[in-house]
Amino acid sequence: MIIESLPVGLLQCNCTILGCEDTKEAIVVDPGGDIDKIMEILKHHDLSVKKIVHTHAHIDHVWGTKELHDRAGGEVMLHPGDNFLYENLDMQGRMLGLGSAPEVTKTKTELKDNELLSFGKGFALVLHTPGHTPGSVCFCVRRKSEKGASEEQVLLSGDTLFKRGVGRTDLWGGDQDAMLSSIKGKLLSLDDDTRVIPGHGPDTIIGEERTRNPFLSGAF
Repeated sequence: MIIESLPVGLLQCNCTILGCEDTKEAIVVDPGGDIDKIMEILKHHDLSVKKIVHTHAHIDHVWGTKELHDRAGGEVMLHPGDNFLYENLDMQGRMLGLGSAPEVTKTKTELKDNELLSFGKGFALVLHTPGHTPGSVCFCVRRKSEKGASEEQVLLSGDTLFKRGVGRTDLWGGDQDAMLSSIKGKLLSLDDDTRVIPGHGPDTIIGEERTRNPFLSGAF
């Protein structure tokens, strides 16, 4: 399985491309801008976009969705809990000082908790993790480890969990209690060696966040 992440857009959201090496089908997660760079990676691996999915609908994670959809196709998917954010990007842009927001793709499909999203021979499990926003989700995938025949698990945690941090809850629809419950119930139950690719910043692993994340110390 191909997994490539790159920071994109004004707020350097981590966009991740998941691809099947055999069928060349791909999922693009959080296309927050710099679509030319995303298209270069897709072209490099000869990938065809099957789905464009979002961990949540804050403007920095959906800024380039329509442009990517227009150029590469793919089913646009979002959890319905964040529809109100997706439909109010201009408001988000003004409040964050980013100016006018891009046009959105009207046609989209709802993401559902515990849904398996296929891309060729690969699958991404949807985990609904409300808190940062009502419709926040994470995506969990497994692939053969580069070190051998064993599998490694990779979590795309959006803005729910960061390296030594957690998502803010002071924006539209944020709920700190819900987010901590999501982290405890859905994320910290994963294997310690699960690699975490957050919505911003560097990678980490679940085991380190369980023991070293100061925002989680004593929270449970």
